[in-house]
Formats: sequence, C-alpha cells, structure tokens
Amino acid sequence: MASAMPSTPGDFNPKEMMKQAEIYAVGKTAKPTRTTVALAVTAGVFIGLAFVFYLTVTTGGSHLSWGLNRLLGGLAFSLGLILVVICGGELFTSTVLSAIACANRQITPRRMIATWSKVYAGNFLGAMLLLVLVMMAGLYQLDGGQWGLNALNVAQHKLHHQPLQAFALGVLCNMLVCLAVWMTFCSANMMTKMAMLILPVAMFVSTGFEHSVANMFMVPLGITIQHLAPASFWVELGADPSQYADLTISNFVFANLIPVTLGNIVGGGVLVGLGYWTIYRAPLQALPGATLIQPDFSNQSTRNMDNTMLQDNLLVNDFMRPADVTLQPGMPVAEALDQLLAAQLTGAPVLTQDQRLVGYFSLHDSLVDLWLNDYMPDPERKVQDLMKHEIQTVSPDNAIVEIAEYMSIDKNILYPVSSGGIATQLTTQSLSERARTMVITRPHQFPVVVDDKLVGIISRQDVMRALRPVYGQMVAVTELENDARHSDNTSDDRAELA
Repeated sequence: MASAMPSTPGDFNPKEMMKQAEIYAVGKTAKPTRTTVALAVTAGVFIGLAFVFYLTVTTGGSHLSWGLNRLLGGLAFSLGLILVVICGGELFTSTVLSAIACANRQITPRRMIATWSKVYAGNFLGAMLLLVLVMMAGLYQLDGGQWGLNALNVAQHKLHHQPLQAFALGVLCNMLVCLAVWMTFCSANMMTKMAMLILPVAMFVSTGFEHSVANMFMVPLGITIQHLAPASFWVELGADPSQYADLTISNFVFANLIPVTLGNIVGGGVLVGLGYWTIYRAPLQALPGATLIQPDFSNQSTRNMDNTMLQDNLLVNDFMRPADVTLQPGMPVAEALDQLLAAQLTGAPVLTQDQRLVGYFSLHDSLVDLWLNDYMPDPERKVQDLMKHEIQTVSPDNAIVEIAEYMSIDKNILYPVSSGGIATQLTTQSLSERARTMVITRPHQFPVVVDDKLVGIISRQDVMRALRPVYGQMVAVTELENDARHSDNTSDDRAELA
C-alpha cells in the first residue's frame, strides 16, 4: 500500500517525510481521551526519569570541564525521548506537531487545543507521580546529599530567567526536540530512530534550553527538597534552606512554566511543523466550480389541489436549513465520512476555502468506490476524487410542492408516452399503483443556491415538515409514548388472563 512504512531505513526523502509527519500529526488527535491521557502520563514519567539520569551523571563532575560535564548529562537525558518514541508516549512538546493536521483542515483548532490540553495534563500527572517515588526513595541524599544539592541548583537556575529569555530558550529547545522526532520519519528501523534522537536532545540539554515537561519534574523536585528535606541533609552539606527560598510554586508557574510552554509551542508547532508544511505542502488545485443543474419544474404540480394550506404557496425559503456540515475538496475521505455519519447525513456540499461550491459528496460515492476497490480503499483518497461535479440545486423561491413532486414522482415513468402522445408502454396498473411502485433516482437533499452561492439545504425531511399540517393537528411525542405504553400494558394483561 502507498502508506506502508518502508522495511529499510532511508527510503523516505524529506518531501516524503512530510507525508509521514502528516500521518503522525493526525494520529496525535485520533486516540480516545483515556488512551491519550494514559500515554501522556507515561511520557511524563519517562522525561522525569531522564532528568534523574542527568542529575546522577552530572553530580560530582566538577573535575570535568563545564562543557564536557553537561554533554554527558545531555547524552543521559536523551534516554527520555528515546523511551517516548520507542515505547510509546504522548509528549506535549512533540504533540504540538498536530498543528500540521490543523493547517491541512484535517482537525479543527478546538480539537487540536483539546488534545494539547489532555497531553499537557497527563505529562504533569506523570511528573508528579515520579516525584513522589523519587522523594520516597530518598534519592536526594545520594553522594552525601550532593545529588539533591545539584537538583536544587538546577531548579533555582531555571527560575532566574527573564520571561523573554525563558520564552526564547523554550523556542530553541522544542525546535531541536521536534527536529529529532522529524528525523525519525525517514526510517522504520528502531536502532536508527534511537541514534537520530540522541544528538539533538544532548544539544538542547547541554546548552541549557528549556523543556516544559522536563521542568514539570525538575523544578517541583527542587521545591520539594527545599521544603521537606530534614535538617541533617542541610547540615551535611553545610547549606541553608533559605538560600533556595525563591523555589516556590508561583515563581515556577509564572517565571518558567508559562513562558517556556509558549516557547515550546512556537519552536515545535510553528517553526518546525508549520515551517515544513509551508515548504512541502501540495499546491492547492484550482478546482472549477460545480455545474449547477436547476430541475425543470415547468410541468410539475399540474394536479388540482384544493387544500387551503397548499394554496398559500409554501416556499423553500421558509423551510430550508443552514448548511451546517460542509466538506473541503482536500479532506480525506475517511474524515468526510466521519462527519457525515456523526451528523446522520447521507451527503454534504463541498466548498473551497473561498466558499465556492465545487461539488457534492455522498455516502453513495464512497460505497461505489469501495466496491470498485474490493473494499480496500486508497487511504490517500480525497473528497475531490469522489465527489460529483454536477449538482441538482433549487432556489429559495421554488414552491415546496414542486420539490415534493420532483422528489417522489417521475412523470415520464408515470405517463409513458412519446412526444406525439402515443403510449410507449402498456400496463394494467392504475395510476395510484404506478405512482406507488415507481422507482426513481433523484436526490433526497438539495443545496439551495442564489447567484451560484450556497445559502442552505433542503431535504426530504424538511419538505415533509412543511407538508405535515395537511394531516391535521400534530401529535405530541409524549402522547405517542403513553399510547405505546398503554398498548404494551394491555397486551400483558391479556397474556396474564390467558
């Protein structure tokens, strides 16, 4: 299949990697909430473990040069992203790549932000879970308390950035994180993916760039040590807890977490995700407008109608609905079907970004395509590949009875005669029988168009809603339910008597 991953590394060039990134971006928002949050918790734990590794490697490394000590810590920290990618996890800093799916109109901005929020909350829960375990294990007492002192110094340093500086460090950090993830799109080999992740992560950690999820563990760890470490810990170090009095939750949130998070969004979602999307996105095709066909109602409604209500000449304009569900030409067929099924519709108009009507896509179009492809559809099929370009439309000024008759009666079948008035088919059926048994293929839903612009939709249900008063006063649903219950009770009583 076209979307299958390659069996050997290096099969994808940068442009092809963009397609893998689009699949990755949509996948971020396709999981159920429970799965997303659970995977986000695991990712929060993985990144926290990476910082534990970083602290262990860099503690007591004063005899090494500043750069070499931090490089070793950065190499250790790369374990976190390796665990996320290989073992599976939803990490906020890579989830922002779902901005690609939003740019492609595969998801709405609301859905994108909802996914980000769930992942962000899950990452925080995972970081807090690991923090509890680390404090219970007393890891801060390692190396005579030097491990804990290292954690305190790192956490305090993170709170001393100016807001703009913290934002810029967040941008730089997530550029590297998302570039590391992006490089993995060229290969299906796990060892290759692991190797690609190491250096970008080592660079951002050793240089001091800011990662919001890592800080969710690192800074609260420093705050917890400052508040909960026993006096013996401080005595052994010859330090005073007042030196770290600025390690507070409010400082963490406002001086670090918020600006760093915003920077991560810009660095990963905008500069990397939307940057590559702008470079490699497929050019929008200049689709021609749809061919609009106005049904000929000139020979409709010729039967005598004495009904007073129908004489009021009910119009489409009075009963049409807004076109709440519309599709885009470049939308994947799978997403279009999801929208139609969720709205319980059989089809919807297809509009371009400038609101031009270019087609109509229906469930029937997809069913035909499935049959033609032995029910193994092309996953890259778009709405524009299947939609109809010729659309039957109506005007707001058309009468409801015209639409009703056109939907239900084909006079060429009802009166099978030639243009000269000679019968072309002999039948013993009455007019009523012919009308009730005829099979016609006409739309059950019409776009309502004015000057080639879509202004609404009218369906068979809307037409019936307009004509329903001819049957008399409407029956309340509750009344129908009561009648049904009464009927059921009567049946039960009869059964007991029997």
